Amino acid sequence: MDPRIELRHLRYFLAVAEELHFGRAAQRLHIAQPALSQQIKQLEKIVGVELFRRTSRNVRLTDAGATFQPRASDLLSRLAADLDEASRVGRGEAGRLDVAFITSATSIVSERLRAFSRRRPDVQVKLHGAFTVDVLTALERGTADVGIVRDAEERDGIALFPLTSEPFVGVVPADHPAAKGERLEAAALAADPLILFPRSAGPHAFDVNTQPLRDAGVEVQVAQECSDWHTIILLVAAGLGVTIAPYSVTTLLPAGARRLELDGLPRTSQIFMATRRGDERPLVRAFLTASET
Repeated sequence: MDPRIELRHLRYFLAVAEELHFGRAAQRLHIAQPALSQQIKQLEKIVGVELFRRTSRNVRLTDAGATFQPRASDLLSRLAADLDEASRVGRGEAGRLDVAFITSATSIVSERLRAFSRRRPDVQVKLHGAFTVDVLTALERGTADVGIVRDAEERDGIALFPLTSEPFVGVVPADHPAAKGERLEAAALAADPLILFPRSAGPHAFDVNTQPLRDAGVEVQVAQECSDWHTIILLVAAGLGVTIAPYSVTTLLPAGARRLELDGLPRTSQIFMATRRGDERPLVRAFLTASET
């Protein structure tokens, strides 16, 4: 579009095109009729053709004017829609939110997302499953807006908001000697292969998860590393080893696995919501508070 054409030119043109009368169009626009006529002539000069045929009795659109009318109307409509969308994004009512999360907190993410979507149906939420350390890194790099992490270490630029905590439990194959009871001493797992996520996935989370073993004087040596709890539990059920897991990932155990409460010092896993420190964008705040009421 010619940069000399301003929005008022389009509004003035459409008013005259709809009224087909300069006087009525001027009243509608709350400007003087001579000023309106001057603006229309200026527009015609920019376009290079007449847009209206004027006689002493009437005003009508030329072929060029009739062609231009729907396009001018569409331009103003799209601009109004774009401005409205920008305003809604600014208020946190629309836009896109990138949420990175640990897969062991899927149920929490689902609950939060349902509550958020009811309040912000026009917001597009992108979900990314990752290790705790990767979620925190994504927040620092700006590739995620919100994170849900487990037993996260403190980082200078990250704010952590506690969501819930849960106990650790032992998970053993159904034919394990300890599977006959309801409780388990962590020391009873010392001779079994340990199946767990790699320490690189989150050093602090790994240390918290294996603390019951260290409390019992067991040296922590992971025999099989897996990237998600679902696979870890399946490997335990297949008789390939044992694990210590947050309670929530053991609620639907396969037939070959048993969950046992742990004796000794109570140890819990903490799930946090994470954001960049000082991030007060409306969309982020809305997601943080989505399940509070």
